Amino acid sequence: MTSGRQPLFFYALAGSLRKASSNRALLEALCAIAPSGITIEICDLIGDLPIFNPDREADDMPASVLALTAKIRAADGLIISSPEYAHGIPGGLKNALDWLVSRDEIPHKPVMLIHASHRGDSALEALTEVLKTMSVRLVEETSFRINLLGKTPEQRRAILADSETRVILMKNLQRFAQAIARTGADQTD
Repeated sequence: MTSGRQPLFFYALAGSLRKASSNRALLEALCAIAPSGITIEICDLIGDLPIFNPDREADDMPASVLALTAKIRAADGLIISSPEYAHGIPGGLKNALDWLVSRDEIPHKPVMLIHASHRGDSALEALTEVLKTMSVRLVEETSFRINLLGKTPEQRRAILADSETRVILMKNLQRFAQAIARTGADQTD
């Protein structure tokens, strides 16, 4: 980041709750290469959210949902990395999105979609449709895939540490930051 720009905060959502998730590993790799001026925090709240119930949206909002919405409100952009479960969005991630549907934190929020598999087009299509319905701003030129599916933890680490992979991560992270900066400049003009 160049001087004069405000620091950026990106909130990252992993669609898988598995500790050894390749999608989480991809997000962790992004965190590790984030340049000065960009902070990325990976959400650890998705597994704590109760099943979405519209009756609880008003006076009975669960504390975990309030924590999630506060993080999303504070974020300059969201990064989502999700696997495909049964040709769809994993239930935990979909549940988190359901809690956000009628709230004001998510519309027009810039979103970067990344994927840790050479497969999963059905889930990405479904996720894209859901996010567009929620009126987010998908920054499509920053979407990418790094195939980590079926790799051992050692193989994943090697792939994510590879110089070519790190260039892909950095370029797309910078593109995302630039897209957000352009939008901010457009709004102040």
